[in-house]
Amino acid sequence: MYQSYSNKEAWEGDRKAVIGGVRTRELMERAGEALAGKVAAAMDRLGAKEALFVLGEGNNAGDGFVAARILSEQGRDVKALCLSDKFSPECAIVKMRYKGEIFTRIPKKTFPVIVDCLFGTGLKRPPEGEYARLISMMNAGGYVISCDLPSGLSENGMAYSPCVFADETLSIGCMKNALLLNEGADRSGKVSVADIGVDYGEGGAEVWEDEDVKAFFPKKHSNVNKGMFGKACIVTSGARMGAAMLAASASLRSGAGYTMLRVPERLCVTAATALPSCIVEDFNALDDGMFSSDSLAIGMGSGVSKGLYSIVTQLLNGYRGTLILDADALSALSEFGLKPLEHKSCEVVLTPHPKEFARLCGLSVKDVLENALAISQKFAQQYGVTLVFKNNRTVITNGVRTAINSTGSPALAKCGSGDVLAGFLAGTCARGLSAFDAACVSCYVFGRAGELAEEEFGQYSPTSTDVIAALPRAIKSLTQC
Repeated sequence: MYQSYSNKEAWEGDRKAVIGGVRTRELMERAGEALAGKVAAAMDRLGAKEALFVLGEGNNAGDGFVAARILSEQGRDVKALCLSDKFSPECAIVKMRYKGEIFTRIPKKTFPVIVDCLFGTGLKRPPEGEYARLISMMNAGGYVISCDLPSGLSENGMAYSPCVFADETLSIGCMKNALLLNEGADRSGKVSVADIGVDYGEGGAEVWEDEDVKAFFPKKHSNVNKGMFGKACIVTSGARMGAAMLAASASLRSGAGYTMLRVPERLCVTAATALPSCIVEDFNALDDGMFSSDSLAIGMGSGVSKGLYSIVTQLLNGYRGTLILDADALSALSEFGLKPLEHKSCEVVLTPHPKEFARLCGLSVKDVLENALAISQKFAQQYGVTLVFKNNRTVITNGVRTAINSTGSPALAKCGSGDVLAGFLAGTCARGLSAFDAACVSCYVFGRAGELAEEEFGQYSPTSTDVIAALPRAIKSLTQC
């Protein structure tokens, strides 16, 4: 597990290091040395004989001048392109130490490797004029390595126009949230972090890795039984049973001891025939069997109605397990009011996609995407829930701990994916994990299953059932890592 930080948190860490006695120029030298190593490795790998550093005027450009100087001293053919004549004090000093060629106009020739040191984390508005032209030039050709952030990428991971498409990004000091969220994941290419000896503290968001998830799938002893692994219940009050069946199918793959599927009576035979591993029973009203389950997921295929809202309210008031509210259950809360969340007797997990979360918050989709971490944390704190804000990089928070999930694939952008995640989450919660841990584990495994489905079928063809079929391989790949 590692931490990812906002630009502000990263700046604060650097500031504290300087206050503690580390000179800014020393940090710049460390960053430049790491960047030089990254560029040299790319040049060797690509067989490139020369590289062009595209430089701005701040400390990000200073990192670039240091790297260019180091590579020049190693005998490599590097050039610098800098259209500015005003620099930050530290950048001006390291610029003087670079003795190589500096272009003051955009050269007509192309370079096999381009190093983007234009803006870093300092950009607050869309690039204009000559800076926009520099970004367009970088995107026009060459293997691009960005220093800290691709130039044109905002702190929230949204790309200004224009924005660099990097093949690699070297994040200086720590991982930045912008490289994970929204368009940042696509703009940054392969991301690595340069350690410059700064302690950024315990803030930031958690980013789980294989070993962290593996810990929640320990090898079973032989003397076990199904009762030790919990009971998950999937409930639908509507006729669109397919969504609930997808959820139940995923729960069966989670490791839960029991998966119960409650559907309207007329659909029981169909459901039991399709899913013989489930305990299928009819659903007319809440009963002791449902209340005795360790986890319960509701909302998939139910249809938005006052009746569903009443059921959700009853569960919030009287259920004692972990309650997962998904799909239509979220829409019912948006339409009829969030007050039941304030008077709950159970742990609650909400799993909205951007439109659903926007409706829950009374904001626009643009708002929640641009401020995903802050709005998610505020909502989770206000209502005392664990929030799973689903996007290309899902944000998970209970208001105290926050994580950004790093697995996934565009192949998951299909109807039914959310049902699969909700069902797997219900099964994982039933095993006894906390809501936050279960959400992190479930999102990670689900994302890995999406990656495996993409490997087999490509990005366009996988269905939700293909993802369910990949869940065992995803878990096995993690337990054997």
